[in-house]
Amino acid sequence: MTTANDQPLSARHQSVPATRRQILAGTGTTVAGIAFTGSFSELFVGTAAARGHSGYGPLVPDPDALLDLPRGFHYRVLSREGDPLRSGEGSVPSNHDGMAALRGRRGRVHLVRNHENRHDGRIGVPTVDGLTYDPAAKGGCTTITLDGRGNVLDERVAVAGTAVNCAGGPTPWGTWLTCEENEDKAGTNGCTKDHGYIFEVDGADPLRTGAVPLTAMGRFQHEAIAVDPHSGIVYETEDAFQKPFGLFYRFLPEKPLGGTGSLRAGGHLEAMRVPGVPDLSAIQETGARFEGVEWVPVPDPQARQTPVRLQDFGPKGITHAQKLEGCYWGGSSVYFVSSFAHSKDGSAADHFGQVWKYEPQRRRLTLVIVFGPASDVQLPGESPDNICLAPDGGLMVCEDGSGAQHVYGLTKRGEVYALARNRQNTGTPDAPEWGEFAGVTFSPDAATMYVNCYAPGTTFAVTGPWR
Repeated sequence: MTTANDQPLSARHQSVPATRRQILAGTGTTVAGIAFTGSFSELFVGTAAARGHSGYGPLVPDPDALLDLPRGFHYRVLSREGDPLRSGEGSVPSNHDGMAALRGRRGRVHLVRNHENRHDGRIGVPTVDGLTYDPAAKGGCTTITLDGRGNVLDERVAVAGTAVNCAGGPTPWGTWLTCEENEDKAGTNGCTKDHGYIFEVDGADPLRTGAVPLTAMGRFQHEAIAVDPHSGIVYETEDAFQKPFGLFYRFLPEKPLGGTGSLRAGGHLEAMRVPGVPDLSAIQETGARFEGVEWVPVPDPQARQTPVRLQDFGPKGITHAQKLEGCYWGGSSVYFVSSFAHSKDGSAADHFGQVWKYEPQRRRLTLVIVFGPASDVQLPGESPDNICLAPDGGLMVCEDGSGAQHVYGLTKRGEVYALARNRQNTGTPDAPEWGEFAGVTFSPDAATMYVNCYAPGTTFAVTGPWR
């Protein structure tokens, strides 16, 4: 999720579709804009009805220079990297990434949070007996437990010894699947075990799930998942920013919807083939629709000799895409995000973000949205990342691009508004830098939005007049 985008800014802001543009009031002298094309209504099938609003007003500068929000909204810092964990297990790890708010007993909420730690000297997830997969790896998850009023009751390790835990997704039975965006094998970078797996995490009782890799779900650079609540099929994205690019997968479990631990029973992994489309970036027209999508068995899900995306899928090949990231289930469809595609990296064409919709019952794939920056290098519109459903039936989108970083709301009417801006400058006054947002999610009662700032690792709770 944090891969640097080193294409010159002047080049990255050319030839962008701009049939729809919203100009938003920003903070100070900054004006934010974003361009989209596509049918926004398709994104919200099966969600609550949108109220028709176009945002919550301009962002108000935060005197503490942490988080700018619209008037009437407030934030609390729940956790910051380097602070002691309440469990006494060590320090809060760095690189806060994907997250989910899981319903607990007696009104409690368990925030399960990923830490995308590499071998970079940042604060790793502490190793804990019964929760550690590979002591040499620094990634994992922590859990923040909140009471019914949103007060922090506990913060502890949920799984440790995993690598580059990027995103994941919740399950219908109330657990979190955390994904390793890494495929180091034992003996590489000091690892003692193979990596590239998904792990299930019980936010209320992490020892119940432990640190067991769900090997049948494949070994590759996982990003996010979404579970079909009707069939139990798990859809998986692969974040590969260099060629060969990643694939879009589905996992057919032997025990679908069987609750915690059922995914350990195994299943079958398949990859998506769109006939005649070897690279999704080649599709630039929103509304483009492809019938008869095929699913091809993965020859070697463990990638013992060859990475999955390089394996032989037969004479028809397989469909690739650069930077497959966010993934969620809505209505009767699964939606997934390609954050960007650059022809200089080997993609068939350039774009600054796509949202795709797959309808399992119809075996139909549709390009719903194309993202693109407007005209200024500080404007948003590139690299959409984590996404979630908002209380009003729209979406919240975490930005992971250049310049200022925002959480944006997208209404069902196709309007875009800024909901939050990261003010934590990790650069210098003359050359400011702001970390991406990640892990946006809402409490089970939809009264609180939780979101992470990746660096410096900070977890916020945002309350206000949600519609």
